[in-house]
Amino acid sequence: MQTMHNAGIRKEWLAPRLDQQAFLGVAALLFVLSAALTAAWCGSMSSMGAMPMPGGWSMSMAWMRMPGQTWPGAAASFVGMWIAMMVAMMLPALVPALWRYRQAVADTADPRPGRAAVNRLTALVAVAYFFVWSLLGVAVFPLGVALAAAEMQMPALARVVPTAAGVVVLVAGATQFTAWKAHHLACCREAPGRDRTLPADTRTAWRTGLRLGFHCVYGCAGMTAILLVAGVMDLRAMAVVTAAISLERLAPKGEHFARAIGAVAVAAGILLILRAAGSPL
Repeated sequence: MQTMHNAGIRKEWLAPRLDQQAFLGVAALLFVLSAALTAAWCGSMSSMGAMPMPGGWSMSMAWMRMPGQTWPGAAASFVGMWIAMMVAMMLPALVPALWRYRQAVADTADPRPGRAAVNRLTALVAVAYFFVWSLLGVAVFPLGVALAAAEMQMPALARVVPTAAGVVVLVAGATQFTAWKAHHLACCREAPGRDRTLPADTRTAWRTGLRLGFHCVYGCAGMTAILLVAGVMDLRAMAVVTAAISLERLAPKGEHFARAIGAVAVAAGILLILRAAGSPL
């Protein structure tokens, strides 16, 4: 009888650990796949080169239509790349929030859902979260195409791009110190909410993912802007932005890291502006 009791205790102790390991394994696999897709896309874009522009900079081919490609096809290609890129960049910071949601649903829902239902609802939260990021990609592409077209038609506009990029980086760094940033960062770090009862239903899961997605999009607005001006297909810029986002969301006292990141961005923005103005450093 004692042996059976001990076996039952071991089973109850092992089940959550195995569940967590399986969850982390799936997340790791998704990260590797999305990172590989992003790297492949960036490699294909880089092989096409970039367009030299007045002002001493080069325009990314991400905003161009490939030979024989329609604009809807170009938009679909960009959005697909954008989704893969955002999964690779945001998944490390999202995993803890997904795990908290999973635990909240499994522990507080009445009646408690089975493991298959918990898996389905957790996946739905992730889908809703990246749906929000997909909407941002849909909005970014036509804006990027329009700006690229204007820069190609107006050399004077193209010449101020390096300075404008420095201003964007400077402003993005300054937003890291704002209460607005702190609010959305706190929402991302604590979602889906501590000590909160969550019903195990599809509508709540979808709304939870959307709410978390919008908080993260707002909170990452500055970092996203830096990525866009640094080069949307630059793997080094992606890695730096991913590290910054993960630090401010996962590290203890992440708000301190957010301010430190802001200080670095402000300094980088000033450096870019001075460099564009031709000031000796």
